[in-house]
Amino acid sequence: MSITVLDNYSAMRRILLAPVADRADLLRSMLEPIRDMYRYNPGEVDLVAVHLETCGFPIDRDEERCLDALETLAAAGAWERMQRAVDNALAVLLEATPGLEVPDITVLLVLGDPGDKHFMGPCQGLTGFGGISGQIVITFWPFPENVERLEATAVHELNHNLRWGPGGVVWNPMTVTVGDHIVGEGLADAFARQLYGDELGPARIGVPHLHDDEVFAKVLTGLDVTGMQNFTAWVHGDPSAERFGLTPVGLPMGAGYAAGNRLVDTYLAATGQTAAQALHADASEIIATTLRHG
Repeated sequence: MSITVLDNYSAMRRILLAPVADRADLLRSMLEPIRDMYRYNPGEVDLVAVHLETCGFPIDRDEERCLDALETLAAAGAWERMQRAVDNALAVLLEATPGLEVPDITVLLVLGDPGDKHFMGPCQGLTGFGGISGQIVITFWPFPENVERLEATAVHELNHNLRWGPGGVVWNPMTVTVGDHIVGEGLADAFARQLYGDELGPARIGVPHLHDDEVFAKVLTGLDVTGMQNFTAWVHGDPSAERFGLTPVGLPMGAGYAAGNRLVDTYLAATGQTAAQALHADASEIIATTLRHG
């Protein structure tokens, strides 16, 4: 049982300084430790293609911008800070959830693409994926606000990894709902807030809409929506849906995160639990409790 934040500073620097023709192979080698993240994908996965499709740093341009950003991360002690954060977060979760099953977890922090307008704009230079047990990837641009939130970002993804990990909540692609996803984001944010406070804890994309009753009411109408292709619009908002060629539903960026925070906060207040204690709480119970008290 261990969490390893891979120190890939040198690997990224080597890629960015290498001849362009050599970069894909070097990048593939750097990404190999998280190949297991794609174990449910049909067929062989091209790690380099996935990296480039998911806002990862480019391998044919913007070298100087990326090298400068890499030095910013190194100067901030990014890898050491994230390792301390996840180790501390795990201790808190183990104390709050006796018998918690914890697999070995690999965390990869990857520079994002400064030329990607969606990533640098609506996503605010940050995406994370921690939903596949044992693997976490955080794609990151070191805006000052993001560097401040390195720890909170890491523990948000760790919360996902252990909520949907062994012995936790089952994510069944055939039956999972928007509500399940939104509650998961709310719980992860609540856990980050438990550890790092209300200023640094919540995911930045949801903050503008935390108190928007109209957005909250609209998200509530989609909680029972199934089909994971529909989740992007309801959880991340129309800008992300449009980016990926999906149908928008009339929601701003981060709407589902904001709604998830409100759902979870009402539940935690009603039950007296901490976010850590609610790691495996049933989404339908959280939603029902909120609607009773709302």
